[in-house]
Amino acid sequence: MVHIGNDWDALLKPEFDSEYYQKLRRFLAEEYRTKRIYPDMYDIFNALKYTPYSAVRCVILGQDPYHNEGQAHGLSFSVRKGIQPPPSLVNIFNEIYSDVGVDNRGKHGELTKWAKEGVLLLNASLTVRAGQANSHSGMGWEQLTDAIIKLLTQREEPMVFLLWGSYARKKAVYITNPRHLVLQCAHPSPLSAYHGFIGCRHFSKTNNFLVKNGMPPIDWSID
Repeated sequence: MVHIGNDWDALLKPEFDSEYYQKLRRFLAEEYRTKRIYPDMYDIFNALKYTPYSAVRCVILGQDPYHNEGQAHGLSFSVRKGIQPPPSLVNIFNEIYSDVGVDNRGKHGELTKWAKEGVLLLNASLTVRAGQANSHSGMGWEQLTDAIIKLLTQREEPMVFLLWGSYARKKAVYITNPRHLVLQCAHPSPLSAYHGFIGCRHFSKTNNFLVKNGMPPIDWSID
């Protein structure tokens, strides 16, 4: 039984009780037993644990966890301290510095502080096989994470959705509440960052929207 420890438990109970999720659980039990899977099973739901539904001010949607040793810990784009920040995260930090003047460069890549600031760092799939990107795609995770996006869309308090890259941008169809701000651009990967991510100014735009709606801005530092 999943226990997140905050308001997500009651909101997601219908999903966790569903047939598709029970099938996913059986699949994951076998995967963790027979293969190397990331993140650690106790870290799968960290995004929801660190950022309760009622506290979400911004959503950054990723596709699936990092698939190399020691990287993934349940937050999209984040790696634990002591692990070299991947290229996409380096580009995120570069854009934050040029946009809002916060310098996270050369420090570490753990974004837990953002999660506790109200930034939901959600991947569409919450697990992956070692060395095999998207290997748990289509197994049921997307049904759960789409349900999470739909629940957030229903909330009256305004929030910002940051959709980077073609995969994340497909989720815009679920964000139908005009109270929320949806910002879309290219993925921060080195393959696409200079086709619209660099210079997007999403971090200042997020804070301007929050302040305009009577909420404090997000501190984009990681210290």
